[in-house]
Amino acid sequence: MQSAVPLTIRLSTMKDARELMTLDQLVWNERNTPSILCCSSRRQYLQSSPPGSQLLAVQSDRLCGYIGFRHPHPLEISSHVYDIHIAVHPHHQGQNIGKQLMDALCAHARARDIRKLTLRVLSTNTEAVHFYDKYGFVENGRLQEQFYINGQYVDDIFMTYWL
Repeated sequence: MQSAVPLTIRLSTMKDARELMTLDQLVWNERNTPSILCCSSRRQYLQSSPPGSQLLAVQSDRLCGYIGFRHPHPLEISSHVYDIHIAVHPHHQGQNIGKQLMDALCAHARARDIRKLTLRVLSTNTEAVHFYDKYGFVENGRLQEQFYINGQYVDDIFMTYWL
């Protein structure tokens, strides 16, 4: 029996930008984001997601997913918080990659004295809501009917995970 190819989790670099842009186009849609953000250039992508602002899950030099993190404000008074977003390639969903990325981010954040992770998720993204609930995130607020997407009102859920 052949052993599975190991998953490597590492920080993003400049050379990852194109592959990350492609993954974003595959993952983000009207069901999971209120506004599909596609960067028109590699330069624009690197400005919004600089090297080292994501942990990547890579298997055999192929990007399986990533978790992005940044401070929610440039103010020092919120430097203990990371606002996060996660994307897993459709072919790799259901393979525990999201949990491995989250575990790696928690270790990375703790090493930098981060106390809290926050995120926003659409109520229509039920798989993501279930994943975050299962991981231990708690709902801190809900903006009811915040968005009108495809003929339906959608809640914007704010969730927190304490490290």
